[in-house]
Amino acid sequence: MSTQKSYSRLLGVVGKPNTGKSTFFSAATLVAAEIANYPFTTIKPNRGVGYVRTKCVHEDFKVQDNPRNSVCLGGDRMVPVELVDIAGIVPGAWEGKGLGNQFLDEIRRADALIHVVDASGGTDCEGKSCKPGEHDPLEDVQFLEKEINMWMQTILKKDWSKISRTVETDKKGLVYHLEDRLAGLSIKRQFVAEAVRRANLNIERPVSWTEDDFYRFIDHLRRIAKPMLIVANKIDLPTAKANLERLKKLDYVVIPCSAEAELGLRRAAEKKLIDYKAGDTTFKITAPEKLSTGQINGLEAIKEKILSTNGSTGVQEALNTAYFKLLDMITVYPVEDLEHLSDHNGRILPDVYLVPKGITAHAFAYIIHTELGENFLYAIDARDKRRIGEDAILKDRDVISIVSAKKRG
Repeated sequence: MSTQKSYSRLLGVVGKPNTGKSTFFSAATLVAAEIANYPFTTIKPNRGVGYVRTKCVHEDFKVQDNPRNSVCLGGDRMVPVELVDIAGIVPGAWEGKGLGNQFLDEIRRADALIHVVDASGGTDCEGKSCKPGEHDPLEDVQFLEKEINMWMQTILKKDWSKISRTVETDKKGLVYHLEDRLAGLSIKRQFVAEAVRRANLNIERPVSWTEDDFYRFIDHLRRIAKPMLIVANKIDLPTAKANLERLKKLDYVVIPCSAEAELGLRRAAEKKLIDYKAGDTTFKITAPEKLSTGQINGLEAIKEKILSTNGSTGVQEALNTAYFKLLDMITVYPVEDLEHLSDHNGRILPDVYLVPKGITAHAFAYIIHTELGENFLYAIDARDKRRIGEDAILKDRDVISIVSAKKRG
């Protein structure tokens, strides 16, 4: 089914080579990314569309919906989101080693990151295969943090002397100048201000910052502007369980995952061999006559060793977590006809938008259409028919109709 895009945030899938990063991307999007067991399989970043899964509101209103920019499957709305599979990174990427420059250029555009880690410890620091358990996956998290920090620091350091001196005489202040310098990294002013606050630094006299102060500021800025979760991949391997518990002690959301299992299930479902929806806790074989004994045993192994143990393969959970927790987004359904919950073509609950938590009704109108925002009068909540003003904060799963001056006239 073709869908109209409704996403506005880009999710970057990152990690060193050979961790299952491209397998994760393919499982999430069903894009045929090249997958192989050697470093730098992903030369050019792959782009694709995955879906976040959320409960649809049509059951609340006892209606049958007609989605346009999303898909409704069994009562769940699958909302399209954009992913990019970024070239594998190795230590020293910020200095240009490996495919470092290409990796970092793609990170500029990402709003949040999914770091795919080989939880089994079967991939060394450069992405080469080693015996499971020989490598410490916690080192991969630390090195990725350092690579992004050093890259951001290098960009800012180029003009730091000039910026820090200018701030003392310029009324615009430090945050303004830092935002301007970091604009190419999709870093907003509020991110810069919050990073300075968390680092507890003197915003009036940045010339007094030490090297440690500067690096601490960059580290906070990375965590705020490029929030990241850890996907502990290859969780079905024996050495992964202990490493998972160690990874969970880090200051990140950590999700156990088997991207390979998810990819197998998604492909089997696509061929109508099994009944499975991304994120389900189990599946049902629907065409056993088309499967070999080995294939059936493989599917049953996935059910027993991964789904029963972890609750899911982790791929869908990672996407949902990235958008609903890291990026703190909610879903809002706009309609034109309140009585029928439809658009002007009669489609019921046709669209759902992923928007930042805390968005106002007026700001949401602008997302739908500039003209609707410019002529905004008020909105109406479809559940209780209550009129809400321009500053009203929308909630997750709200269904609203926006009344504009042009529409009323």
